[in-house]
Amino acid sequence: MNSPVMIEDTVRLKPAAIAGDRLAILQKTIQRNRYLPVPPSEENFVGDGDFLAIGTEFLGYFVELGGLNEHERVLDIGCGIGRMAVPLTQYLDPDRGHYTGIDPASPGIQWCTRQIGSIYPNFRFMHLDIANDLYNPDGYIKGTEIKLPFANGSFDYAIMTSVVTHLPPTEIEPYFHEVSRLLDKGGRLFLSAFIMNTDTQPGSEKLTPRIRFQRAGAGPAWYGNAQAPLAAVAFDDGFLDRALNAAGFEIALKKLGHWRGQTGSQHYQDMFVAVKTSRGRR
Repeated sequence: MNSPVMIEDTVRLKPAAIAGDRLAILQKTIQRNRYLPVPPSEENFVGDGDFLAIGTEFLGYFVELGGLNEHERVLDIGCGIGRMAVPLTQYLDPDRGHYTGIDPASPGIQWCTRQIGSIYPNFRFMHLDIANDLYNPDGYIKGTEIKLPFANGSFDYAIMTSVVTHLPPTEIEPYFHEVSRLLDKGGRLFLSAFIMNTDTQPGSEKLTPRIRFQRAGAGPAWYGNAQAPLAAVAFDDGFLDRALNAAGFEIALKKLGHWRGQTGSQHYQDMFVAVKTSRGRR
């Protein structure tokens, strides 16, 4: 985990009980387990690459960067077709740990319920009809009015991998406020994103990013594809930080990914770990 750190720890994260060599052994065991459910390629809509390898890689980030423990209650927002869930079935304690995945794409939820939830009773999946121009354009629930059907403080750990990368800027604070409501105090939000800093803006000669983002109007959003704006969304550096702070989070960790051509980074997108410290401000 040698990727560049943009912000030093401002709140101390407690390390997970399983880490280091024990975690590495678990990851290898998961990747070699041919009995774990993997969706057929024609049903997998969450991106390219090896389904199980990518999910197992992120399990390492959840534990080593975000301090996820086996006994915690996990909310996976935008769970897709279970790429993060499958490795977590081998990590979360079946009696004490709990996982809830939500997504606006019904086919993924149906597959996860059949292939994962039916085998692991501490894993459940819910389809929520949240509007999204890319994945669910006719959804009933507006992203700016997001309310999830869970009680305050229901979770210890929230995951938003490749979620804000498909959201317009007007929906960022509503999502963060709702996640803050759902997390118990001290709960963590693990977030991946594309952050536009001076190295990634057009005209920079320092790095060669894999995605060429163009600013959308006055900002703070940048789009990788003007014809499909929500296919890949980046934000001005500092925009997500301020939205997290307004929702009652403190940023514990912020790391750059190698999508921008950054050397020394093991992960593709930029990553945040934010800790809920208060109820936030409206």
